[in-house]
Amino acid sequence: MAIAHGVRALEVIRAVAPHLDAETEVRNLESREADDRDGVVVMPGAVELVRALPEGRWGVVTSGGRHLAAARLRLAGIPVPKVMVTADDVVKGKPDPEPYVKGARGLGFEPKDCLVIEDAPAGIQSARAGGMRVIGLASTYAAAKLSAADAVVEKLAQIRVSIDGVGKLAVSVQSRQL
Repeated sequence: MAIAHGVRALEVIRAVAPHLDAETEVRNLESREADDRDGVVVMPGAVELVRALPEGRWGVVTSGGRHLAAARLRLAGIPVPKVMVTADDVVKGKPDPEPYVKGARGLGFEPKDCLVIEDAPAGIQSARAGGMRVIGLASTYAAAKLSAADAVVEKLAQIRVSIDGVGKLAVSVQSRQL
């Protein structure tokens, strides 16, 4: 399990159970996860953070599959964004930069102009390799494991988004500008 979070299930299954049909196992696993709501809670501050962002200026890049990602967003009451890059959409998953670079392009931005919020070392590595700035969220991993990020927060509520008169976004973490 230490290698699983933030990495596509396909790679995890291939690494730990190479004798299995990894694609079939992933479909079965993600179908069960998408239907399982027991104990699933919305990350505090997630809805408020998304509401602070203009439509079309944010997306989701996840190591999970599309069905699972959409189910989790709906459960949280967060709209499925126009740009959602999932394990189903890439050849190479995190820590490769492909997922985040594809997300930036889908939003119409250069990677250097994007900011990623990530809770796993593999995701931080992916975003940094793609040329993006990263806020690490110490939820699944301790802050020390996320030290490759530009900043690390314990809670999403520590991230503030503001929009100036010409539509430029500014993000601050506590008192630090990014």
